[in-house]
Amino acid sequence: MALHEQSDEAARKRRRAASRTAWLAIIHSALVFAAYYLLSSAPEVTASDAEFTEFYASPSNQSALLAAGLYLMPFAGIAFMWFIVALRIWIRRTSGALRDEFYSSGQLVSGIVFLALFLTASASISVLAVGLDAEFGDIDAQTARQFTEMGWALIVVFAMRMAAVFIITTSILGRRHRFLPVWFVVLGFVIGVALLLSASVSSLLVLVMPLWMLLLGALLMLRAWTSPETLVGGLVSVEPESP
Repeated sequence: MALHEQSDEAARKRRRAASRTAWLAIIHSALVFAAYYLLSSAPEVTASDAEFTEFYASPSNQSALLAAGLYLMPFAGIAFMWFIVALRIWIRRTSGALRDEFYSSGQLVSGIVFLALFLTASASISVLAVGLDAEFGDIDAQTARQFTEMGWALIVVFAMRMAAVFIITTSILGRRHRFLPVWFVVLGFVIGVALLLSASVSSLLVLVMPLWMLLLGALLMLRAWTSPETLVGGLVSVEPESP
C-alpha cells in the first residue's frame, strides 16, 4: 500500500513538472512571436537613412519598439530562465540524465548564454526608442542602423548558435536516457545542426527556437494529462554512458 502511494506521488510530481515546463515553453514562445510581430515593421540594416529617420520619427513605431524591447523580450527571457529550471527538474524526475554531467552541463551553460545574448539583443533593439521616449534628442540614421545591426547579429548569429547547442544536448540526453520520443530527438538533431551550420542571417531564424519549445511544451502537456506513465520513458532505468 505504501509503495503504491509512493508511486502515485511520484507520478503526480512528474505530471506537475511536465505541466510547468510545458506552460513556460508556451509562454516564452508566445512572447517571442508577439515581439517578432512588433519588430517586423522595423527597417532592415540595408534600408536607406531616410527610411530609418522616418521609422523612428513615428510615435507608433517607437511604442512598438518599447513594447517589444522593454516588456515582451525581457519577460520572454524570464520565462526561458524558468523553463530551463523546470525542464531540468522534469528530466531529473523522469530519468538519471542529469547524472550525465558532460551533456547536462552543456545544456545548462548553453541555455544561460542564449538567455544572456537574447536579453542583450533586446536592449540593443530598444535603446534608441528609449532615448526618443526620454526626449534625449533626434536619432541619427547611422546610429540607428548600427544598433539595429548589432541587435539582430546578437540574436540571429550568436544566440541561435547557443540555441542549437541547447537543442542538440537536450536531444542527446533524451536519446540516451529515453525520456523523449525518437521522432522528437531526430527532429531536434536536424534543427540543432541546421541552426549551428546555417549561413543565413534571416530574422526568421529567431522563430526556430520558440517553435521547437512550443512543440516540446505541447508534447509534455499531452503526455502529462493523457498517459503520465510515458513521461518516464517506459519506466526504463538507463545507466548514463560515458561521453
